[in-house]
Amino acid sequence: MAAPMISPGSGAFQPGTAPVPVTQVEISVSCRNLTDKDVMSKSDPMCVLYMKEFGKESYLEFDRTEIIQNTLNPEFVKKFSVNYYFEEQQKLRFEIYDADSPSSRLDKHDFLGRMECSLGEIVGCPGNKIDRQLSGVSSKKSRITVRAEEVSSCKENVTMQFQAHKLDKKDFFGKSDPFLVFYRCNEDSSWTICHKTEVIKHNLNPTWRPFTAPVRALCNGDYDRSIKVECYDWDSDGSSHDFIGEFTTNMRSLSKGASSENRYDCINPKKKAKKKGYTNSGTVTLMSCKIQTVHTFLDFIKSGTQLNFTVAIDFTASNGSPTSPVSLHYINPYQPNQYAMALQAVGEIIQDYDSDKLFPGLGFGAKLPPDGRVSHEFFLNGHKDNPYCQGIEGLMTAYHQALQTVQLYGPTNFSPVVNHVARFANAVQDGSHYFVLLILTDGVITDMPYTKKAIVDASCLPMSIIIIGVGQADFSAMEELDADERKLVANGKVAERDIVQFVPIREFMAKHGSNLNMSKAALAKEVLAEVPDQFLAYMKKCNIKPTQPTQSNTNQ
Repeated sequence: MAAPMISPGSGAFQPGTAPVPVTQVEISVSCRNLTDKDVMSKSDPMCVLYMKEFGKESYLEFDRTEIIQNTLNPEFVKKFSVNYYFEEQQKLRFEIYDADSPSSRLDKHDFLGRMECSLGEIVGCPGNKIDRQLSGVSSKKSRITVRAEEVSSCKENVTMQFQAHKLDKKDFFGKSDPFLVFYRCNEDSSWTICHKTEVIKHNLNPTWRPFTAPVRALCNGDYDRSIKVECYDWDSDGSSHDFIGEFTTNMRSLSKGASSENRYDCINPKKKAKKKGYTNSGTVTLMSCKIQTVHTFLDFIKSGTQLNFTVAIDFTASNGSPTSPVSLHYINPYQPNQYAMALQAVGEIIQDYDSDKLFPGLGFGAKLPPDGRVSHEFFLNGHKDNPYCQGIEGLMTAYHQALQTVQLYGPTNFSPVVNHVARFANAVQDGSHYFVLLILTDGVITDMPYTKKAIVDASCLPMSIIIIGVGQADFSAMEELDADERKLVANGKVAERDIVQFVPIREFMAKHGSNLNMSKAALAKEVLAEVPDQFLAYMKKCNIKPTQPTQSNTNQ
């Protein structure tokens, strides 16, 4: 029987507490003898993991691996990281598909089989591994192997670069197309794939690009655990890459960087056994190795970094008169309107990371008393020089107050409120504060060029922008600001990082219907998901590290 996956002695001692006995495990998946669904080539498999939530009967998709081209025997590099609870039966379902199109819909791909088990079954088997036949397909030969390993608390990344010299020529009409595959040694002395380099075509003396990987992925934080590196000649059919040779090392040796110790003979055992005087099938040399500690979002929060939350609300006339029940700003005594719902959903989470709970509330696109001047940057609470509201309740009160004192007008200009928050972010760039601007709007931006410039200028600052679309307007132009595919550009200047996340609220209301709490929770999860990564991208760019928490921080 395998040893328990939970380490009783792990974690900091905290008197007077009762921590939940949970640990994170990493699930690796490989398959053998999959059904070939492609006529002109082999299948392009991917694995989809489903999990049952505690107390629920239905499975929900958890994550997917990468797609591996042209192979019936995939070893997926991407792992599934899940929390393991000893006291729960955590049901898992693995489904394998042959990817046939770029579509994310699984019914657009060929089904290659499934396997169901519990996480407890995996960790309870010898070697924390199960090997089973895939069901749901006619083939009796298709099998799946699933392995679980406890994730260490190692927070280091390693960046390495390798080159090879005089590799064996494997192609009859040309030189080899080499690539390297890295494997982590498991506790039962088997190997789990953890990284592949790119393929370099027609070159027996290749230099591969530098790559970065978690030290945890290569050795689970154990610097003396063996790492195996295999060198292959790439073949287009995907499943018969020609083996050139291999060597083993460990992170302790690699951490020494470029040295004679890190020049490895690439050995093909079969050739060595048959050929007298065999030396190697080429050499592989480590050119550089740099190990850095990767700080997490929580590391910075623990050290005292404050999240400063600002909300900016659209008061343009396109929302409709607040006194009309069809208005997006209508104050319904029985349930919040979409503006209030979005403000509560996001604000209730972010307020936990701001010690003073004082939040600036801004409005734009309205005529202000007493003279009816149009403003795109006014304070919801009616003050001339103090925008702060006490807590989310204070913001809600100021929002309702503003609806009764201003006249909805237009146009929809974002740049003034973006620049407003950017001025504060610009004044504090030492990592002690990070600013999150929530913009709630019902329509198309009318100052798009100025907004793009403001966002690009702010991309170098400790700042993120969340835009939530309210109502049924066409928000397609917002996708340009949410630069997930390519970085935003304004006047030839490229944004240093992506700082915008946009979602239309109608997607969550349609999905969860009358369940307001579920809609709010799903909305908050979606729009806030990118903030920690955007936060860390800023800290990394500026080489800011978390400080040791002060006594006041630790006692809060």
